[in-house]
Amino acid sequence: MNKVTMITSILLAGILTNNMVLSKFLGICPFLGVSKKVKTAVSMSIAVTIVMVIATAVTWPLNEYVLREKYNYLQTVVFILVIAAIVQLIEIFLKKYIPPVYKALGIYLPLITTNCAVLGITLLNVQDGLNYGLSLINALAAGLGFMLAMVLFAGVRERLETANVPEFLKGLPITLIAAALVSLSFLGFAGIGG
Repeated sequence: MNKVTMITSILLAGILTNNMVLSKFLGICPFLGVSKKVKTAVSMSIAVTIVMVIATAVTWPLNEYVLREKYNYLQTVVFILVIAAIVQLIEIFLKKYIPPVYKALGIYLPLITTNCAVLGITLLNVQDGLNYGLSLINALAAGLGFMLAMVLFAGVRERLETANVPEFLKGLPITLIAAALVSLSFLGFAGIGG
């Protein structure tokens, strides 16, 4: 397989067939919590994508050159610490230079630290044996897939606010039904949908 085909395959898989939120069900907390408005969903997605790529850029070499041989059992702990540090730096940057985005993300920005999609992509890159460059591309694809899921679902939720929803389904029930339908639509990309 040539490089262009491999990169294209990784990008399409990360965005569509192996979507972190809609196929692997990782990152559900921000998916449900920050998807009420498209603008907020985009901001959160950009922050998550940046964290995914930077976390991969730092954790891959750490795993390859420090943890792999003797300290593999520390992998998850080290990855979480790296992700937490990156999120703190991004939070400080946003608070100082882009306050509206910082305020819009609110409590969900620190929650990127515990977003299992971010930890998931760093662990999957190592597990799948991807080299450094392909790991970065995979992290970017996962971030773009996260953004696609967030924006699609935010659009659905904005439409639901003006829809005539039965009283017993308002709020969380219709949100979960909509999330299930959006997720189900992505099964078609994997060839499962028929």
